[in-house]
Amino acid sequence: MALWCFHLLPLLLSSLLPPSSSAACDFFQGSWVVDEFYPLYNGSSCPFIGFNCLSNGRPDKEYLKYRWKPTACELPRFNGQDFLERNRGKKIMFVGDSLSNNMWQSLTCMLHVAVPNSKYTLTQAGSLNTFYLEEYGVSIMFLKNGFLVDLAYEKIGKVLKLDSISTGDQWKGVDILIFNSFHWWAHTGRSQTWDYFQVGDKVVKEMDHMEAYKIALTTWGKWVDSSIDISITKVFFQGVAAVHTDGKEWKDPEAGSCLRQTQPILGPTYPGPSHPGEAIVKSVLSGMEKPVYLLDITLLTQLRKDGHPSIYAGEGPKYNDCSHWCLPGAPDTWNELLYAALL
Repeated sequence: MALWCFHLLPLLLSSLLPPSSSAACDFFQGSWVVDEFYPLYNGSSCPFIGFNCLSNGRPDKEYLKYRWKPTACELPRFNGQDFLERNRGKKIMFVGDSLSNNMWQSLTCMLHVAVPNSKYTLTQAGSLNTFYLEEYGVSIMFLKNGFLVDLAYEKIGKVLKLDSISTGDQWKGVDILIFNSFHWWAHTGRSQTWDYFQVGDKVVKEMDHMEAYKIALTTWGKWVDSSIDISITKVFFQGVAAVHTDGKEWKDPEAGSCLRQTQPILGPTYPGPSHPGEAIVKSVLSGMEKPVYLLDITLLTQLRKDGHPSIYAGEGPKYNDCSHWCLPGAPDTWNELLYAALL
């Protein structure tokens, strides 16, 4: 899907020109630059923020000041009021794992700070969290579902059914869907949350996790193709966020992990290996009948070794979180990309 370049007018209210008809712009190729107008919000002004590294004792603040700069254009500056007006009366749902939660929390803070006097409610019902702004009739939802396909509890144990989606009805009737799934598939040993894989009638104890991921994502793609009316619902895939658990990947073997990293890697290329999940996502999306907009966040997160909570996740100093992201921080850019795509 072509990504059209938007240009910012340096005028009052940051008015936007229409997308260029002559040149395509890849929002996902670029580098991080220092911008003194960042962050987009103050964590202390968002009463329900999570992943707040500053409040958890992180001493450095440089990570708050980076803006994503595409190589050939500029991202439109996020305008929360405009976002709400454009989506008045709509339901927006993030479906996925804790990285979806990261992005959902970011967006709820960005919108709350944009309209601080608007009445809101924040509710939880099972796996569904809903942020609702009454003035605009906008619901921003997060539905926890890290595999997208079914995880069944049976006599033999927890069975991950790679060709079965029974929860899809929860995704219907929504105006904008942002799906995400990868990190749970990379778990091994005690950290994995299933006992068996199943495809059709065949149940196996183990198989290649990336092969399983591709089968499951293909099942999800077929569900979208058969169940979503794209004249009503826009579908996005959040993309695969990088982790930083091994400094050798970015040519710094002494780093060990994201711990004490305070600066991004200089772009526009990542010195380490390509991400296997990124290739699988692009392969599956390219084979679908219905258009799904990929928020291809892999490169821009690969470059942000400094953006993780590390020991400032609020879980104690022995817990080093190099998977999730500080807020304010990189997930705000993911929502800037979503905003640009919706424009």
